Amino acid sequence: MKKNVDERPLFLKGVIKVIGFTLVGLIQLPGLELVSSALAQTTSQNSKAPQVKQKVVVQNNKQAGLKVNSGSLNQSSKSMSLNPELFKRIEGVYSSEGNSNLDYRVQRGCLRRSYNEENLPENLGLNDRNLNEFFKSQTKGFFDRMRSNCIPYALALGSRNRFESLSIMNGPIQDAKTEIWTFTPSAAGSFLIQQDYLKDESKRFTEIQLPLSDVLYDPKKVGDKLPVELIWELNSVIKQIYPEENSALENTNSIVRLIVDFGDKERWAQIWAAEIIDPASGEVFSSAFWVERRDIPGGFYTASGESIERTFWTNPLSYRRISRGVGSVRASSKKVAPSKGANAAVAAPKQRYRTHMGIDYSAPIGTPIFSVATGKVVHLGFSGAFGNLIILEHPGNYRTYYAHLSNYNAELEVGNEVRRGLEIGYVGSTGRSTGPHLHFELRKDGVYVDPYGAKTELDLWNMRDSDSGLLTREILLLGTPLKN
Repeated sequence: MKKNVDERPLFLKGVIKVIGFTLVGLIQLPGLELVSSALAQTTSQNSKAPQVKQKVVVQNNKQAGLKVNSGSLNQSSKSMSLNPELFKRIEGVYSSEGNSNLDYRVQRGCLRRSYNEENLPENLGLNDRNLNEFFKSQTKGFFDRMRSNCIPYALALGSRNRFESLSIMNGPIQDAKTEIWTFTPSAAGSFLIQQDYLKDESKRFTEIQLPLSDVLYDPKKVGDKLPVELIWELNSVIKQIYPEENSALENTNSIVRLIVDFGDKERWAQIWAAEIIDPASGEVFSSAFWVERRDIPGGFYTASGESIERTFWTNPLSYRRISRGVGSVRASSKKVAPSKGANAAVAAPKQRYRTHMGIDYSAPIGTPIFSVATGKVVHLGFSGAFGNLIILEHPGNYRTYYAHLSNYNAELEVGNEVRRGLEIGYVGSTGRSTGPHLHFELRKDGVYVDPYGAKTELDLWNMRDSDSGLLTREILLLGTPLKN
């Protein structure tokens, strides 16, 4: 567990530019050496982008999702490295989820260099004169630092081919001289540019490959390679992106390719990319990428821009059966007192109903309960009809309630921060409960939200304008290379 520890951005500096003016925000982190003066311009508020590390620390402690300042967690060292071919050949369209979201799609490739490379947006089919002029004016120095005969890019388009974001790199090499620039439209009708510069000392990511069958059916075999809370998260991600039309994949040699940050005392471990791949052909069947957000909890998106977060926020149990959702339920009936007189008839009891807020998951006593998202413990204890109750507070004024528990994680305390996937308590039947189950609620600004409602749309589960550039950057950096 941890107590109010600020996250450090992985990039050293950041700059965002707008047509007509420049907004520069410099953040110098203690203990980190800055990039050379030629690159001294980067870390914006959304600059927590992934990088690749050669040596990692794996946390095998059961309570890996709780961080403490004392650093008492057991850790063991494990060396892993990225596939050296990671960025060698990447051309084509990256849309492994097919047409799941026709309003948002990503094209990814490596455009061969030419004499008119400053016209890259136009060469990709973007017929926006203002965008092309802005791109030209901002990238004069960028192409002087190219280190390849092609320009890696990831382009996101929305409805009616509306421009959403464009990320480019100065070559398929990731080291201290790597640059990745992202262009997005601004609310004022102009354009923004975010310039990120990688540095070797900041590389925290590694690639892991696991058999698909193990991830789906035998999490214990994954336990020596991932922290416990990432196993729960990985299993949930893969089950959501697993292509049902290819239901025989688990009987093949298909693998799950991961890019993982194993974290440290001040930073949660996190899966940044997960892909299901045919190792023989290199075909990517499906994929998901983590997008880190400052104002609300981060989330997983497919390469086509579809959020898979709704399922996470309604999945507090590995075993679950919904026994009751939102609606009217019977309340205790009060008998009407009989009228005075010997022959007075006894009035029939009047049945009353009350609204049942929340979702009830029927499960045996002792079934583990997991935090559906990273948050802070704001309540831990008995609370009337809720019985034993845990309340977690999440960024964006969201709260989740876990009620009727038989017991809590012994290490939890009010004020602790817990990571998504941590085992926080156990199913019980305390309080006003008719049988063992978990009563779960999601609230926004104190108002109950029905997570299963067909019309429920939260910013947690949607691609926002500010998220597109983050997604194309992660796809460009972390997606599996496509063959020519």
